[in-house]
Amino acid sequence: MAYDLEEQEQLAQMKAWWQKYGNSLLTGVTVVLLGFAAYNGWRWYERDQAKSAAGVYGQIEQAIQARDAGKVHTLAASLQEHYGRTTYAAMAALQAAKLNADTGDLTKAAEQLRWVIDQSGHDELSMIARVRLAGVLLDEKKYDEALQALSFDAPPAYVPTVLDRRGDVLVAQNKTEEARAAYRNALAKADAQHPLRAVIQLKLDSLPPPTAS
Repeated sequence: MAYDLEEQEQLAQMKAWWQKYGNSLLTGVTVVLLGFAAYNGWRWYERDQAKSAAGVYGQIEQAIQARDAGKVHTLAASLQEHYGRTTYAAMAALQAAKLNADTGDLTKAAEQLRWVIDQSGHDELSMIARVRLAGVLLDEKKYDEALQALSFDAPPAYVPTVLDRRGDVLVAQNKTEEARAAYRNALAKADAQHPLRAVIQLKLDSLPPPTAS
């Protein structure tokens, strides 16, 4: 079917437009499609990684129940090596650190906790690791290092826990008045339902009375 003059002009304009912008348009569409494919691929990869990591973490839980420290350490190291960015790797390190501390291996406990802090990429678990690391360092009588581990900006809900551990370290240093201030501050920051409130109050009450000036 023959085109009339107007249609021929429209076709000519479309052809000219395509010659000028067609390659750029195809490039843009290709980039978008590749980006979409990459995003979906990454989401699949993350799900696959999490599923595999969850399986290893299940084995760690069984090993913990069996008090098999060697197996826990091996599995936790495997998680850190192969699935280090997953939450399971950080949780496994925390579990391994607790078991190591319970069995008296404070050096390994500290190593696991430092891995969570420095390499896990999970801020909330990193805060837990910092408080636990301070406890391990307290047991090792490394008081200055313990206080340094507690020097971080904690969200309001976690501040009482940090201050409580800080008070513990100060007590060990015989800095009674500073410890008293830390415990009082912890109580002031803790709401009525905070799980540590009664423990903090007990520690505060057990301190010797202030020295009369």
